[in-house]
Amino acid sequence: MNSKIKNVFQNVSYSVLANGINTLVSMVLVFIVPKALGVREYSYWQLYTFYVTYTGFFHFGWADGIYLKFGGKKYEELDKTYFNRQFWLLTFFEILIALVIGAVAYFGVDDSQKQIVLILTGTCCILQLPRTLLQYILQITDRIKDYAKNYMLEKIVYAVCVLSMLALGQKNFVILISADLFARLVTLVLLCIQCKDMVFRKLSCVGIGVRESGENIAIGSKLMFANIAGLLINGIVRFAIENHWNVETFGKVSLTMTMSNMLMVFISAVSVVIYPMLKQTPEERLAQMYKTIRMMLMIPVLGMLLVYYPAKVLLSGWLPQYAESLKYMALLFPMCVYESKVSLLINTYLKALRKEKMMMYINWGIVVISCIITGVVVYVLDNLTLSIASLTVILALRCNIAEIYLIRTLKISSGKTLLFENGLALIFIVSSWMIQSWFCMLIYGAAYLAYLFYNKENLRPLIEQMRDGVFRKIRRK
Repeated sequence: MNSKIKNVFQNVSYSVLANGINTLVSMVLVFIVPKALGVREYSYWQLYTFYVTYTGFFHFGWADGIYLKFGGKKYEELDKTYFNRQFWLLTFFEILIALVIGAVAYFGVDDSQKQIVLILTGTCCILQLPRTLLQYILQITDRIKDYAKNYMLEKIVYAVCVLSMLALGQKNFVILISADLFARLVTLVLLCIQCKDMVFRKLSCVGIGVRESGENIAIGSKLMFANIAGLLINGIVRFAIENHWNVETFGKVSLTMTMSNMLMVFISAVSVVIYPMLKQTPEERLAQMYKTIRMMLMIPVLGMLLVYYPAKVLLSGWLPQYAESLKYMALLFPMCVYESKVSLLINTYLKALRKEKMMMYINWGIVVISCIITGVVVYVLDNLTLSIASLTVILALRCNIAEIYLIRTLKISSGKTLLFENGLALIFIVSSWMIQSWFCMLIYGAAYLAYLFYNKENLRPLIEQMRDGVFRKIRRK
């Protein structure tokens, strides 16, 4: 294997390892925390994690602009004084944002528990968003190993703190949130040390830095608004569930979504590596790479749906108080298919092609549709099942529209494959919802084998390439 391919495999390995640890931590927490806390305390913890997903909005595209502007550069080529200004200005800005969030929570929210959740969310902004900037710098300059180590450490510190607190009998959601903030603080400090030539130098030319920040926000705002819209697509439904029913219902639905989203972890690991690789790839090769990456993605992701029924049976036995809500996994599991494709493939390609404006248009269009559907199924029909099913429908719509736009841009054809994959997702939902037994997995398994047979001509060269690569590596050793 040439050095470039070897580097890609190494980076993917580091990212997969980091996200594998994240998956392990998530599985441990999913099994232990809901059982230890009780429904109400767990629901407030889930509310915090839900709010934290939107903290990215509060850099207003600042970090995204840097991500787009400097993607594909080497770390040694970066102007360290420039990034020193950006880091500290962003940090000061997030302190102001946290103060505003705290004031709104204190004066505008009656529920004392929600006040605490919001104030701690503001604190998270101070720790998370400057850290995001440094993580982006490691990603775009191909320092994936350093990024992966930092990411792993955060999850390990978090898990150790949470399990220690639970073992000591501390069963309060505030303690668990504090563990999350502590893990973010530790990894922020270590990132500052890793990028010490940027962070620890005298801050100079603040006026110039403010102007540079404005330029980065102008570049990154479209991507940021696209990302925020992507979060709102399912966030609107989740917010409506919490608003229309109660925080306990929200917590139960969130547990089901957490299980469904676990399959996303390894996909996000690979997407970190793909972006800088695409930025360095000649444009005429992007279409062929798209076909290859797409096939390598969809085969395992569609296969992962087979773990649904064993996971449901296991969780229902372990968490009987959530057994009723776990039936919704049948509706939510296919989310990972569409979210994986969008995260790894579609969004990464659109960013590499600098089509973030189209990302924004598509996502905000789907947000409008999400608002309409949510208004009908939640507030008019008062139907929780339809509300949850709408999450997968909305994400499928976003994925298909975005992929059709991308394949037209790349001038390739994937129409039949697209129909087959949507059909597989539909077969999974119908069989899993209607047949509450192992037989549903036999039905989906047969459909999945038909999908593999349909794609056998595309699979053969991929298998040969992987086999040849492995044999070459063995011969070298």
